[in-house]
Amino acid sequence: MRNIRKLDFSNNNFYIGIDVHKKSWCVTLNSQQMNLETFSMNPSPSELKKYLNKNYPNGKYFSVYEAGFCGFWIHRELCKLGINNLVINPADVPTTDKEKRYKTDSRDSHKLSRELANHCLRAIYIPDEFAESIRGLCRLRERIVSHQTRLKNRIKSFLTVKGKDFTPNSECKHWSANFVRTLKEMTFSQEIDKQTFQFHLKELEETRQQVLEVTRQLRSHTKTDTCQAIIKYLLTVPGVGFIVAITFYTEIIDISRFKNNDHLASFVDFTPGTHSSGEKNRTTGLTPRRNRYLRYLLIEAAWVAIRKDPALFIQYSTLLKRMPKQNAIIRIAKKMVSRMRNVWIKERPYLLGILE
Repeated sequence: MRNIRKLDFSNNNFYIGIDVHKKSWCVTLNSQQMNLETFSMNPSPSELKKYLNKNYPNGKYFSVYEAGFCGFWIHRELCKLGINNLVINPADVPTTDKEKRYKTDSRDSHKLSRELANHCLRAIYIPDEFAESIRGLCRLRERIVSHQTRLKNRIKSFLTVKGKDFTPNSECKHWSANFVRTLKEMTFSQEIDKQTFQFHLKELEETRQQVLEVTRQLRSHTKTDTCQAIIKYLLTVPGVGFIVAITFYTEIIDISRFKNNDHLASFVDFTPGTHSSGEKNRTTGLTPRRNRYLRYLLIEAAWVAIRKDPALFIQYSTLLKRMPKQNAIIRIAKKMVSRMRNVWIKERPYLLGILE
């Protein structure tokens, strides 16, 4: 009887590019700088692990997929199964012109496995499950507030169409309880219009209650020792309220991953893009690549900060002499980011004129 040698790939590294979809994965295996195979499979980390153990036993497995709709559960499962996985920003994958023009699932997975084997991919930061959950709750609040703004605009548009325009005032701007009561008392010549208007107001009230409830939940879930202390320090920075503080915390989670203030400002996108060729240098302004939950919020906070902090107001006034106010306030917001990073790292409250 012949001795059958079992396959053993102990000295081989396998680089696995996974093009993730909801109903299937397209997977490419790369080893020794060549593609071994490309195949489609069910979206299951355990099935992938079984396939590797069966066909390439004892190998060292490295995988990668692009961040997107599926979140990070796949990453966590792959790591539990012993596969070294990366999650990357799709925009950071080196891509040839041909791959841009002829895009298929197999090409995408091949590209991922190739660049993983070449060590050209940089993983994004992945929070733990609690941090990811509280970030999701904070982002939910932002979406509900956006919906609330659309409802208010819809109500104002309806009143304009019906000739019921009203004079703007502070109550109208903030939609106080007294202002909403005034809206409820409005009369219309047609009963149908009144019913339609009442439906709009009812939806608005329900949405406002959702905003309040989500905010209460955020305050409740941030009472852990570490989280509560960080938010307490952030609140000492002029212009920073609870929503700005909790959004900043949930989007950053680990401040140590930013090596300096410029690195953090780049993440928020307060660093302008540049175009340099030969002796020509051109600044292109803020880029579309940004954290969309932070940038606009910090700019709004900067408008409040210049009213509360004399030092920032002086700096803002100086900037106005050489640039438009929109550009000046962005620089103030960048200064605020620096202050927030400092109080977080040093774990002490902000003091005017001392901690910069």
